[in-house]
Amino acid sequence: MTANGFSIEVKNLTKRYQRTTAIEDVSFDVKHGEVVGFLGPNGAGKSTTMRILCGLIPATSGIARIGGLAVSTRIDEVKRLIGYMPENNPLPEDMRVREYLRFRARLKDISGKKLKNRLEEVLDLCDLNRKTSNKVIGTLSKGYRQRVGIADAIMAEPRVIIMDEPTIGLDPHQIIAIRELIESFRDKMSVIISSHVLAEVELSCDRVIIINQGHIVATGTADTLREEFIKKIKYKLKMKGGLGGMGRLLKEIDPGITWSPMGKPDAEGFLNITISTSYSEDLSEQILERIQSQSGLRLRAFTRVDPSLEDIFLSATRRSWKEILPEAIGSVEEVQP
Repeated sequence: MTANGFSIEVKNLTKRYQRTTAIEDVSFDVKHGEVVGFLGPNGAGKSTTMRILCGLIPATSGIARIGGLAVSTRIDEVKRLIGYMPENNPLPEDMRVREYLRFRARLKDISGKKLKNRLEEVLDLCDLNRKTSNKVIGTLSKGYRQRVGIADAIMAEPRVIIMDEPTIGLDPHQIIAIRELIESFRDKMSVIISSHVLAEVELSCDRVIIINQGHIVATGTADTLREEFIKKIKYKLKMKGGLGGMGRLLKEIDPGITWSPMGKPDAEGFLNITISTSYSEDLSEQILERIQSQSGLRLRAFTRVDPSLEDIFLSATRRSWKEILPEAIGSVEEVQP
């Protein structure tokens, strides 16, 4: 961690391949102990940025620092500060878990008593108990393979961990286990999670960075990004009665409000309805008051639906397409959050 509290500092990072620009003027910081989601469509520049941070490829211009050290000039020192877990973890099928992690520890210059103590500590932290630690890696489930990959990444007690799709292909129980493991890293080391599982990122991360067409298009918490990119709120209702006057009733609150039935009424005649307002302010109380003032309407359920991270992602990338690729506006306009 540097004096300013940042484990990762990226300033105006650019990478060009002949006539192709993979990323351009990318800038962001990650504080010590922060868990950050790094999101973007395929080809957006996520992998390029991560590979530069890990020292696997050089940047064309700009600065990337890990723990205050410039990646471009102090790469050997920087690599000691990073733990990396790729999406398709190239684990040896014929080695046992404990054997593999001991081998990896030695490659990271951990030896003697420190190796023994750290190995047991990591096995315990990643819930690779004695029975599992002696199993051949090729016989492990996908979830336990991910645990082995994370154990490898944290073995040398890095300041920064970079994870590429850590929960992809896992069942719900395994996802929860990996999420809890990532949670245990908070405040101890900085974590960057590159993932397409947007709901999982929202649950695991303190902050989100969205990249598109090689540019950072949004950064912030899920709540601040909702305020920036989503200008309307949706509500779900379950009700019955004379709905013919619903439009007039709701437009007394907001002239831009819309509503639509979802499916058919249930056996008791209750219908699911979605209401969408043109304001970002919460209109729950006004909507409820209007509906309850009508004797012919019965309300069984009322829920405010906060925009998901997927909604934010679509809105942020759509806006960036309009700004960066004007010719793409027509095709992108069809995508609605």
